[in-house]
Amino acid sequence: MKHLPRILVVEDEPAIAELVCVNLRHNGFSPVWVDDGDAAQREIDAMLPDVILLDWMLPGRSGLELARRWRGEARTRTVPILMLTARGDEPDKVAGLDAGADDYITKPFSTQELLARIRAVLRRRTPDKAEETVTLGGITVDPAAHRVLWNGRPVKVGPTEFKLLNFLMKHPERVHSRAQLLDRVWGDHVFIEERTVDVHVKRLREALGAAGALVETVRGAGYRITAESR
Repeated sequence: MKHLPRILVVEDEPAIAELVCVNLRHNGFSPVWVDDGDAAQREIDAMLPDVILLDWMLPGRSGLELARRWRGEARTRTVPILMLTARGDEPDKVAGLDAGADDYITKPFSTQELLARIRAVLRRRTPDKAEETVTLGGITVDPAAHRVLWNGRPVKVGPTEFKLLNFLMKHPERVHSRAQLLDRVWGDHVFIEERTVDVHVKRLREALGAAGALVETVRGAGYRITAESR
């Protein structure tokens, strides 16, 4: 039987949750709906979802708190989180991304936009098995095994950070603008804003620790990875 991507919908408004779940089922997904953080945790403990749709405003613990918790735990660290929010201001969007969300979608949203974002995070999670291992400045990226090493030690990075690092590693010393990175790493996911790149670069540097210094900001131009930090 074909695996249907399991989508955990954490949303306390029944009308929105029902609409989302109906559209997910009609488009080849297997949605599971819960209305608070405790129920979400029970579902995650029972079976890891492929994607989490997480409402910002929830009874009890907020979506931000839950995202931070799941990003901090090894078992859930790489599960894509898409934040559903009525907060459209950029600081709020950045706060969601900083908390660990891979993407966000502002209410009200269209079904097609939601489906496009879910498919995009699923594509970013899937490694390209045909790519070869790349090593630079002590960092090794193995796409087939979806593994990152720093001086031989494993480093845990999220799915988007993995694709970002892999792309930079395949084009060392070259400067890439935010728009170029969006096109090459996020692909046809046209809803993402350029500010999102900064958040994922920050997250990548934090994951790499000392090796994060190799991912350089070129003021007014973009980002590059170099064999030796300057």
